[in-house]
Amino acid sequence: MTRAFLALVARDIRLATRVGGSGALGLVFFLMIVTLVPFALGPDLNLLARIGPAVLWLAAVLATLIGLDRLFQADEEDGSLDLLRLSPLPLELTVLAKALAHWLTTGLPLALAAPLFGLLVALTPRAMGAIMATLFVGTPALTFVGAVGAALTSRLRRGGLLLSILVLPLMIPTLIFGVSAANAALGGTVPFATPFLILLALTLVAAVVGTAAAAAALRVQD
Repeated sequence: MTRAFLALVARDIRLATRVGGSGALGLVFFLMIVTLVPFALGPDLNLLARIGPAVLWLAAVLATLIGLDRLFQADEEDGSLDLLRLSPLPLELTVLAKALAHWLTTGLPLALAAPLFGLLVALTPRAMGAIMATLFVGTPALTFVGAVGAALTSRLRRGGLLLSILVLPLMIPTLIFGVSAANAALGGTVPFATPFLILLALTLVAAVVGTAAAAAALRVQD
């Protein structure tokens, strides 16, 4: 079972890292948003530094949505999902493996690139470290929440817009506490640990609830 789980993760990573894969597109989209913001707001470095964490987090949320609609849809179209349903691997572990692969190719690169992109919004080294830590902890929650929407829309040919409408409201708590934790690290009135631990709790809850809900949605469509 462990071998099947790791093989599924490796398979999805290989598919995502091909030319035009969602991982590379998400990173490019992330860079485009962060690059455009300074042009829109002007050369006010204090303003950019103040809203920088919110900009990076919002860009990460939107970049996570890229390719999310193909999380189960591609396997549904070529019949692979039917084979996965019949395999000895429980459907919950199948969902977990695919969500993990999506995070490794989308969320993790965003977290690692955040300090570099923070230079574009005039963030201090301390702020860059806080952004990297919050994205590392918070982006898995975005993936697991998105997995539920991807499972619900897996049989729709153009379900990307519907998927965004379904999951974006559910991503707002993660966005709020991710930005709050990053701002708290810059000297806010709230200790950094408070919103950071809430963000970690949101990720753990999303991992459990999101995996079970996505597997249930796939079973209903069977």
